[in-house]
Amino acid sequence: MLNLQKALLLVSETVRKAGSYLIQHLGRIKEVEFKGERNLVTDVDKSCEQIIKSLLVENFSEIPILGEELGGENAELCWVIDPLDGTNNYFHSYPVFCISIALVEKGSPILGVIYDPNREEMFTAIKGKGAYMNGEKIQVSQTNSLKQALLATGFYYEFKKQRDTNIGHFVDFLYEVQGIRRSGSAAIDLAYVACGRLDGFWELGLQPWDTSAGFLIVEEAGGKVTKFDGSLFDPFFPQIVASNSRIHSEMLEILGRRKF
Repeated sequence: MLNLQKALLLVSETVRKAGSYLIQHLGRIKEVEFKGERNLVTDVDKSCEQIIKSLLVENFSEIPILGEELGGENAELCWVIDPLDGTNNYFHSYPVFCISIALVEKGSPILGVIYDPNREEMFTAIKGKGAYMNGEKIQVSQTNSLKQALLATGFYYEFKKQRDTNIGHFVDFLYEVQGIRRSGSAAIDLAYVACGRLDGFWELGLQPWDTSAGFLIVEEAGGKVTKFDGSLFDPFFPQIVASNSRIHSEMLEILGRRKF
């Protein structure tokens, strides 16, 4: 049986090594591949992915790995990894990016790690054991009203091809909240909801490697994560609403104003 505490220590060491690599190569990208008009992958993504993959395979050879650049299918138990969440930021040397790793069992994360190498902040969670940043327990904010809330969101890379671009939701929220941020890294946004820097986050079109670790960390910090209709969140479904739970119903009401 897998020891999750031991696994967390090994994953933490893994992301620190990968994070060090990202910082060392910041501003030194040699190759860029465009997967779409705005969606790109660099040689650094691939090298960082290989660092993570090698260490996971070395220590957990029996557990398959699912990732953005790896492809592959979901298994009953698998690692879900994003070696560089915020690639566009990284490409421009904009210091908002991170590494996200989750262990997912039957579609539900049971271990999650998000590491921001720029600030040397590591957010971690094991299901049922709480959420932590650099070893200190964290919790969501106490903001009770959307009017006083600071939210974050993001937009599809290929939003021109989507019926629901999220722009309408953005405008709706803009009139109702204290502020909205757009960091370019969904994993960091979720980590910030977990530690109370943000009160809520919503986005469309994300993938399991974007949200799996953050989903668990937010819930373990006392927050709430659902789909737009309020139903149970599924990392493999491209809708997410995360909050401190206190403003969740207000967020769902605003998202429900637009039907697509």
